Amino acid sequence: MNLNITDRAINKLRNTAEEEGVDLSEVMLRVAVIPGGCSGLTYDLGWDTARQEDDELVEHGGIQFVMNLKSRLYVEGSELDFTDGLEGKGFYFDNPNAVRTCACGESFGL
Repeated sequence: MNLNITDRAINKLRNTAEEEGVDLSEVMLRVAVIPGGCSGLTYDLGWDTARQEDDELVEHGGIQFVMNLKSRLYVEGSELDFTDGLEGKGFYFDNPNAVRTCACGESFGL
């Protein structure tokens, strides 16, 4: 899985896990691309306890990340970051594969 995760994103994920009572030794963060949004595809992040047959698992900063083959193809070479600045707050992907994105930054297309 060629996905860079910034220190800001790792720190926010650790804080979120602690706030939600998530045990990072037993739970993974699933990164997925699903149909939706005004540009056709959207990112989905969520805690998961089960690995699927086509999942790839990597560890960054003490957090296990899992992603299936289809989603990996969409985010290959991307960066996951977190911001809490004036222009918005939350996790976002800088995806070099996206040829179009929506104005709100929530979806993309290839």
